[in-house]
Amino acid sequence: MNPSKTIFVVLAFAGLALFPLVAGQYGIDLATKIMIFAVLALSLELLVGSTGLVCFGQAAFFGIGAYATVLLSPKVGAASLLWLLPACVLAAAAYALLVGALSLRTKGVYFIMVTLAFAQMAYYVVHDTPLGGGTDGIYLSSKPVLGSLLDLNQAGVLYGFTLVCLLGVFGFLALLLRSRFGRALAGIRVNEQRMRATGFSTYPYKLAAFVISGGIAGLAGFLFAVKDGFVNPELIAWHLSGEILIMIILGGLGHLRGALLGAFAFALLQEFFKSEAVFGDFAKHWHLGLGLTIIASVALLPRGLVGVPEQLAARLRGGLMGTRGAASREAANESR
Repeated sequence: MNPSKTIFVVLAFAGLALFPLVAGQYGIDLATKIMIFAVLALSLELLVGSTGLVCFGQAAFFGIGAYATVLLSPKVGAASLLWLLPACVLAAAAYALLVGALSLRTKGVYFIMVTLAFAQMAYYVVHDTPLGGGTDGIYLSSKPVLGSLLDLNQAGVLYGFTLVCLLGVFGFLALLLRSRFGRALAGIRVNEQRMRATGFSTYPYKLAAFVISGGIAGLAGFLFAVKDGFVNPELIAWHLSGEILIMIILGGLGHLRGALLGAFAFALLQEFFKSEAVFGDFAKHWHLGLGLTIIASVALLPRGLVGVPEQLAARLRGGLMGTRGAASREAANESR
């Protein structure tokens, strides 16, 4: 990562760390929610942007992590964070292992459809059976604790814990993608056939990335369940997978910081178009404004938000070159 990118990441996390000092309860709650979805966006970025696997079932792993949080928590008393968090991550990773082992036998649009099918299977399990409480969902009786050191019932503590999780996931993926494993994933994204020709068995690498991605999504589901204290089948619905895919495209594929930017931009755009103070009665049609904005962003920012500085610099260089060219032409005409 070059110095400018490092500075951006450091400033972003420093800003998030200082945000509770100036924000009210609503702002802290909203920022916590966005950071949770940023973790989920990072999990999908590992598959789509780093490996070239367009998964349309990421919400399944997110929902499984959330449902595991509620189902594994005791009805009386609080569960220990030391075992509940790993259990939720492992539950999502186990389902990702099953889905990946089968879906990675396919490619292209077939892979997309198979991952969507597995996500819909998980959706109907919690929607149509008593296990997940049906359409009503189920409530978390008590939030997990870490002895007397960490009580996630407090909004400020939950915010800080979510920020630490986001920072940990970002750092882990940054190191992972710089490793030999990460370079192998980049090679698979660029040209999988060439990787096979050089002696790499690409299937284990893709499966490992799929399982890691599912586990990170399960972590996001755990955080979401703890934050809201309630889960329902909408957490596994296909449209959530679509929203996460839009986030990483909006931010810029192939960049971890793009997943962060996309998650924050998408969530803040939602809040903006939902605001009755700004749009009045039209706020009920917020999907229209959000959709048009995303279409315009994709058309005008092909590299996503992370590509804006380079795009502006290129235009500035082009403008300077054009000015210099015009000046040289004028000088040549005068000399004639």
